[in-house]
Amino acid sequence: MARTRKKERHGQLLAQLREKPFLTDEELARNLSVSIQTIRLDRLELGIPELRGRIRRMAEKAQDKVKAIGREEVIGEILDLDLGHSGISLLRITEDMVFAKTQIAKGTYMFSQASSLALAVIDAPMAVTGVANVKYEVPVRIGEKLVARAEIIRVRGNKHFVWVKTRNDTQEVFRAKFIMASWGAR
Repeated sequence: MARTRKKERHGQLLAQLREKPFLTDEELARNLSVSIQTIRLDRLELGIPELRGRIRRMAEKAQDKVKAIGREEVIGEILDLDLGHSGISLLRITEDMVFAKTQIAKGTYMFSQASSLALAVIDAPMAVTGVANVKYEVPVRIGEKLVARAEIIRVRGNKHFVWVKTRNDTQEVFRAKFIMASWGAR
């Protein structure tokens, strides 16, 4: 009986991390109704690194693929990149990214994360933002982790239509539709 529960828990753990790779051990323990130590032992048994290790590994793989802009020009950490199709980036909101009076994140950071991710998914040596239609959904505060997902939905000549949706742990906080122009595509 215990073996079955353990196998089932391992399956649930893997499924949750596939869906949300940025879950902490504490969040996983709460979701699976087990102790943090059980999650750590399960991760060790399954060969899953801790959160920082997962993020670092994903970022290292993805950063090497970027063509249209320099790796150091990307706002946030690119965690997954399928050139010509989609990408995911992570941005942690720090004290220097918020307005002093309200402690709400400046929209320029969310826009920059989305725009640089949209440029990064373009499979061309040069690309620029042509048009941007953005919507800020809810305020973002210090300490929040923003996960942006970009998807190229259409390509017409050298124009790439890219949708980017950004979420915190619970809801969508920002979205944008970009038309990116590229040159030198292969």
